[in-house]
Amino acid sequence: MEFILASSNPHKADEFNDLFKDAPISVNPASKKIDVIEDGNTFNENAFKKAKAYYDEFKSPALADDSGLVVPSLPDILGVHSARFSPELPDYKDKNLKLIELIDGKDRAAYFVCYLCFYINPQEVYFFEGRVHGQIGNELQGEDGFGYDPVFLPDGQDGKSLAQVIEWKMTNSHRAKASIAASNFFSNR
Repeated sequence: MEFILASSNPHKADEFNDLFKDAPISVNPASKKIDVIEDGNTFNENAFKKAKAYYDEFKSPALADDSGLVVPSLPDILGVHSARFSPELPDYKDKNLKLIELIDGKDRAAYFVCYLCFYINPQEVYFFEGRVHGQIGNELQGEDGFGYDPVFLPDGQDGKSLAQVIEWKMTNSHRAKASIAASNFFSNR
């Protein structure tokens, strides 16, 4: 099955194709960006809005993802608003430092979550979720990765951040786990 990726990032299509290499799924970048207002209250809602908008525009099955960092002890920031956290700080290094400051003295437990929405047609819409649990570190670690990777320490990685365990991340991240669930589903359909 071929899906148009509901994203303006063509490199994300490459990443998904790597993740789906053993599944009957191929992901193509969209020929143009569609502005979708991500005002849903959940990752699920935002993924659905993006997938449906791209399906409606291109008249073709669409794949969208919505993901973010959830810190239960700081429930009013991050989550579905992860990309919009501290908009006055355009650089993620500064956003990460602010997160470290805000979590000081609080429970540092956190998780990354990803929801994939496969919008085949209005009667066939499938969702898959992936999570990776860990905690917020006390400092930035690692040069690889992006976003909140340098401050997130996944469980079982000996205190290393996602920005330090890139190979592990490719098969164990929240996006990888959601993609594995989708691969299993579509391979057995």
